Amino acid sequence: MKNLIIVIIVNFLMVGCQKDKVGSKEQNHDHSNVQSEKMEEPQKKILSPHTETMLMIGDAHIHIDYSSPGVRGRIIFGGLVGYDHVWQAGAHNATWIETNKDLMIDGKLLPKGKYGFFTIPSKNEWTVIFNKNWDQHGKDEYDEKEDVIRYNTIPIASDESTEHLIYKINKTNESEGVISMAWEKITIDIPFKLN
Repeated sequence: MKNLIIVIIVNFLMVGCQKDKVGSKEQNHDHSNVQSEKMEEPQKKILSPHTETMLMIGDAHIHIDYSSPGVRGRIIFGGLVGYDHVWQAGAHNATWIETNKDLMIDGKLLPKGKYGFFTIPSKNEWTVIFNKNWDQHGKDEYDEKEDVIRYNTIPIASDESTEHLIYKINKTNESEGVISMAWEKITIDIPFKLN
């Protein structure tokens, strides 16, 4: 009889322990789900996403790297981007352009390499600048003495607005192309030839 009572008690304890183990596994499982949900935070929308464009024309590889700000209801040229001031032609770091072949732009030689791309917007005419210092924040370290090419061009106005700044490289033929920059209601074109 004594042995029977001990067996019953041992069985009772074993069944109770197994239920506790199952219950604790379920609790741990539920708890870990709650923690992982808390760790996942919503992604912030990037206002000026980093982007790039590139194209082969003949045996020339042309690569443009920039941050693409949005208009977001603002006046851009003559407002956010002041007239008659150097602008890094993008957001954050200076826009850069790299070519593995020499290019001719506005009758001037742009040797193969990597360049900061800047502009000076004005109402009727823009200055286009290729500068040796490609690795800088905005125009913080811009120095006109490091300009390789500087020339003037006429901006193209449009009735339609381009929400995010965009660069495109278009092939004209096997040795010529056009780099275009468009934002808000303005586009500038930079024709080039392989040297």
